[in-house]
Amino acid sequence: MRFGIIVFPGSNCDRDCLYVVEKVVGEEVIPIWHKEEKLPDVDLLILPGGFSYGDYLRTGAIAAHSPIMKAVIENARAGGKILGICNGFQILTESGLLPGALLRNKKLKFICKSIFIRVENFNTILTSNLFNGEVVSMPIAHADGNYFIDADGLSRLKENNQILFRYCDSDGALSESANPNGSIDHIAGICNQAGNVFGMMPHPERSSNPLQNTVDGIKLFLSLVR
Repeated sequence: MRFGIIVFPGSNCDRDCLYVVEKVVGEEVIPIWHKEEKLPDVDLLILPGGFSYGDYLRTGAIAAHSPIMKAVIENARAGGKILGICNGFQILTESGLLPGALLRNKKLKFICKSIFIRVENFNTILTSNLFNGEVVSMPIAHADGNYFIDADGLSRLKENNQILFRYCDSDGALSESANPNGSIDHIAGICNQAGNVFGMMPHPERSSNPLQNTVDGIKLFLSLVR
């Protein structure tokens, strides 16, 4: 399997993703510079976390108009598989590939810590190594991770089983204290209706190595390979 990782100015998790795919999972991976206008032959694209263009306009807003994104959007509409992590999730919403928006955290502060998320839909290529209700731990690192969508949009997400993960306590409970950024309905990750574009705020690439506090993230990469 061949992965492609889009690299924007300000990305800081592209190397993390590259390491996990190549060294931990053992699959081929190609970095793709944001100024490229065509995609190489890859099976899955990753838009990594970071601060593309310094978030100077709005998180992901400038990156959404990078030359490579036209090819990414065409790839998604043709059924290509795409995973956006943190800033990558923000870019996917800004480019219209995923519904909703990422707003400032409810306490207006940057948050960097390990959290728990509950699996809501295991029937996707990203979550097939997990089961519904399973609680996994991964780190977050963002200032704009407060996922928002209007009432109609939220209803559609629920009806179409597009909610992948919710922030929770270690026992799976959806308490207010377990929702670090104030995301609507505790949402931590979603997919599009077609099931080929995925976005999540937690960082699975930062929890995929025994040297890290948790290896729960590797389950997602193994799901993609499977």
